[in-house]
Amino acid sequence: MSTHAEEEQSRQPAGIVERLVRDDVERKRFLKMAGSAGAASFGAFVLAACGTSSKKSTTSSDPDSTTTSTTETATATSGAASVPASFGAGDVGILNYALTLEYLEQQFYATVVAAKLFTGRIGSLVGEFGQQESEHVAAIRAAVLKLGGTPAAKPTGKFPITSATAVAKLAYTVENLGASAYLGQAANIESPSVLASALAIHTIEARHAATLSTLVPGGQLTPDGAFAQPATSATVLAAVKPFIA
Repeated sequence: MSTHAEEEQSRQPAGIVERLVRDDVERKRFLKMAGSAGAASFGAFVLAACGTSSKKSTTSSDPDSTTTSTTETATATSGAASVPASFGAGDVGILNYALTLEYLEQQFYATVVAAKLFTGRIGSLVGEFGQQESEHVAAIRAAVLKLGGTPAAKPTGKFPITSATAVAKLAYTVENLGASAYLGQAANIESPSVLASALAIHTIEARHAATLSTLVPGGQLTPDGAFAQPATSATVLAAVKPFIA
């Protein structure tokens, strides 16, 4: 015989994160949309975890009543205002914002590899990170095109490549910034197909940052503690401005 708690749980809708973890349909749909250029690496583009929730509560006028009826409707806020209008509206704008950041990371790693500041295992790792950023670029461009948008123009990066220590610190900073940028757009995603990609790029950026922290004096694997901090597009774009020629 099932308990009241079990019956109540069975009636509750699965949370969006749990639902996306269990359901491959949306992830596969986005992979198909992104095309073969990004299917292997893009996984399914999520930019962090879940949309916003709109809650409407009604409480009985009876002062002795402790019953509160709450209706929760999962909603996605418009992404049009979440990034500068020059990137485009909605999910296309968010993708183009991400694409711009990935262009810069791609160029940064290419410059570092060319400078040959790192050798051996570390040099190979830096090259691997650069290749992954290139795969991110290809996947996001494909996604923008599939959504009917025009991919953002590629900025020209300029990076201070002086010493291995300085470059490692810059890479650590850039990767942490990238992870925060993706997290900052989580609630602005409109399309379930885009949202359902389940942390693919955000997760990789964070793993890059954690790995690079071991090369930086005072670097921290989890600089924000137990919970990662999101960053707005204004904060991120201001931070990367010095690296755009």
